[in-house]
Amino acid sequence: MSFIFSNDLLVAAIFAFCIFMVSYLNIDKLLNFIHKKSFGTEEEVLGIMNKMLIETDPKKVTTLVWLLSVGLGLVVFLLLWPNFVLGLVFSIIVALAGWSIPKFILKSLWESRSNKVVYQMVDGLTIISNGVKSGLTVAQSMERVTENMKGPFPQELNLILNKLKLGMSMEDALNEFAQRIERDDVQMLVTSINILKETGGNMAETFETITFTIRERQKILKKIEALTTGSVWQGIIISSVPFVLLIFFSIMDPDYIAPLFNSFIGWIFLGMIAMLQLIGGLAMKKVITIKV
Repeated sequence: MSFIFSNDLLVAAIFAFCIFMVSYLNIDKLLNFIHKKSFGTEEEVLGIMNKMLIETDPKKVTTLVWLLSVGLGLVVFLLLWPNFVLGLVFSIIVALAGWSIPKFILKSLWESRSNKVVYQMVDGLTIISNGVKSGLTVAQSMERVTENMKGPFPQELNLILNKLKLGMSMEDALNEFAQRIERDDVQMLVTSINILKETGGNMAETFETITFTIRERQKILKKIEALTTGSVWQGIIISSVPFVLLIFFSIMDPDYIAPLFNSFIGWIFLGMIAMLQLIGGLAMKKVITIKV
């Protein structure tokens, strides 16, 4: 056993054979994964930008994604040359990260925008409720919101009104709104309006009830956020400790951890450390995430 681990070439051959067998047995899943991380990423990026009402050229998005992934991966490979194995490993990691960065950033922006829509619904629905009480229709009350408020929620209502002007029914326009903003409060609003338009009822009172429900839900969410902030920072600190120690030993005693970077088995252990830290971070995030 000691002979195997002392021979880097033999370890590399065994590791490559294991990767080949796993890839061969899961070729369909591997191809789907590669497609999802490449061309699938471009489709998701364009879809998110379309939801955010951002017009762009698909060719520019494709070029940017390829530059951030394959372009940066090639640069890393050339910088690490002539160390072929190390350059190949890190270039693949950088390329995969480059595919994910645009989607991650846009998803974060989209989540932030969706949350702002829900936060603005309290004030917006109050205006709609008052408009319905004064004898205006739902569409006319929505116009009052777009005239008196600024932000993502009035933008969404303006999009609904434009579709109504083009001949789309209120139900279809609201359903598209619910599909675009995937939040429970939005689903509740759309379902309530559609049901009331079919069965009849006090629309103003319904808007007041929805507004009260959303306001109370937001209070609970803020309390949960305040209670879990400490746990979030604990998770960040715990996850960063191994990397801080790695940097510390690299400065204080480089020879002590040199085998981690100068041998193939060391690279394997570094990859395992990174993978375990990622799994642990995701597990802690799952524990402290409370859905209301």
